[in-house]
Amino acid sequence: MKRPGQHGLRQGLLALALLLPAFALPVQARELLAVGAQFERVFEYKNNGDYTGLGAELLRLMAARTGNTVRFRVVPWARAQAMLAQGQADILIGPYKSPERMVHMVFSAQPFYQDQIIFYTRQKGGFAWDGDYAALKTRRVVLLNGWAYGADWERIRPGLQVSVANSVENGLNMLVHNHVDVFISNRRNTDPVIARLGLQGQIKALPKVIDVQNGYFAFPRSTESDKLRLQFDQQFNSLINSGELKRLARRFDVTTP
Repeated sequence: MKRPGQHGLRQGLLALALLLPAFALPVQARELLAVGAQFERVFEYKNNGDYTGLGAELLRLMAARTGNTVRFRVVPWARAQAMLAQGQADILIGPYKSPERMVHMVFSAQPFYQDQIIFYTRQKGGFAWDGDYAALKTRRVVLLNGWAYGADWERIRPGLQVSVANSVENGLNMLVHNHVDVFISNRRNTDPVIARLGLQGQIKALPKVIDVQNGYFAFPRSTESDKLRLQFDQQFNSLINSGELKRLARRFDVTTP
């Protein structure tokens, strides 16, 4: 004989089980705006109108798994960061961590790619560097607008002759035309552009690595954004554990941490 109330308890548990999938769905699923600059192999806009790269592909997967959709927009890097800080975008693709950025944005729990920061110079009459930053005092250096280059660089930057370029192409052209002596960038973003512009015989990468930086997804500082970030962190951990991140990184020729 069934105890009194057992039937009602069973019905209640069944109703709760039916509701669980609804609770698992993201709250207010919507179209997300992900922004970034043209980052070789991480986030690229193609002439046919497609967005590609490791970052774009990961966001498509995570958006689909959380019930959202995502659209992309390429803008200058400094503007992309400002859009996120002002709440005009939901996700920023690929920033390195820095104390200044952490004031205005929250980073994903795990990075999704890794870069080597190095110096580029001219093949002939260029700059030789053995790791002594004092040698930069007499050199003209160009860096990229809005980029973070690590704590060591920020420490030695004051007092240097620094110019700012808005793209890798502009930085390389400044170097080729002898407007600067040194271009500081990363291999992933720069080597493909050197090849595309046919500058292999004019520019060389110096072998010593300045710094190694990890690239993340970043989100605005808001309660609503925190919910999205936690959902994406969960899905990204799943992509790491399943080996999907490594597979996609090999496909796009991107180094992972």
